[in-house]
Amino acid sequence: MAVAVVALTAAGCGESSKKADSADASSSGTYSGKGIGLAYDIGGKGDQSFNDAAYAGFEKASTEFKMGGRDIEPQDGESDADKVQRLTQLAQAGYNPVIGVGFVYGPAVKEVAAKFPKTSFGIIDDESVTANNVADLVFHEEQASYLAGVAAAKVTKVNHIGFIGGVDIPLIHKFEAGFVQGAKSVNPSIKIESQYLTETPQEGGFSSPDKGKDAASGQIEAGADVIYAAAGLSGQGVISEAAAKKIWAIGVDSDQYSQQALAAYKDYILGSALKNVGGAVYDLSKSVYEGKPLTGVVRADLKSGGVGFADTNPKYKAMTDVVAAVDKAKQDIIDGKVTVNTN
Repeated sequence: MAVAVVALTAAGCGESSKKADSADASSSGTYSGKGIGLAYDIGGKGDQSFNDAAYAGFEKASTEFKMGGRDIEPQDGESDADKVQRLTQLAQAGYNPVIGVGFVYGPAVKEVAAKFPKTSFGIIDDESVTANNVADLVFHEEQASYLAGVAAAKVTKVNHIGFIGGVDIPLIHKFEAGFVQGAKSVNPSIKIESQYLTETPQEGGFSSPDKGKDAASGQIEAGADVIYAAAGLSGQGVISEAAAKKIWAIGVDSDQYSQQALAAYKDYILGSALKNVGGAVYDLSKSVYEGKPLTGVVRADLKSGGVGFADTNPKYKAMTDVVAAVDKAKQDIIDGKVTVNTN
């Protein structure tokens, strides 16, 4: 059954959309909330990556459990106070769980969760918030990035590849560290370009396709023929430039080969380092619906299927030696034969 989506505007809190709420969302009577409250990170819904992955989990859970829900976009140049207001608004309205998509919500989740102890909160990509009603939903991004590095090193024709990070922060350093280690496991002497778009999220590193395009252009001019971007919405610029110059791009977080908005470039998307943000949103929502909310650090890895490497591009699947190398690397990590660097 299709779920109606009604456009709303939340004053001072960014744009919002709302799935039809259910007055009695739980057939078992254990869930009495108004639905899932989801607050997006920089770049918002439509990034074909991180935020869209969160929305997929939101949509699946809200529909499957008939929970309903509301998702709210961020504002440009907003402060922590704006995030506090957004999460407070969702909690006051009765949404449960309330989920902040991205580490930038750390201070806000800590503050608001303390005020609403009966509401379950989730935060993605941050494990600094310790509370009985908070689930820290984090990932071994470096493991998926290691597989991306193996794939890149196997397909490059010139032993020269590139990494573009959205923002120069520890979280994105994990992506770079795994990518570099994976590539060097194939060819220790491979040349790797590395660049970060901005120093802070507020400067647009995760939300500026033009910055991604310019960075990719520079790396291609330098000689790279495979580029991996961990840059949210900015990654679209990397992918479009790679396609224009007919080199491989590797996507991130979502299976970007399968994203409709990127269909024009998909023949040049080798694969994507997956991070199952949608699964994390779904699992927390399900736990709250069933009356057994997740709490504490919940970390997903290759073994649990929480991270991985998308192989939907037929051109990638046809490269049997590349696929075999990536599969072997995956198994070696799962078996503990390889420990992936995080910085």
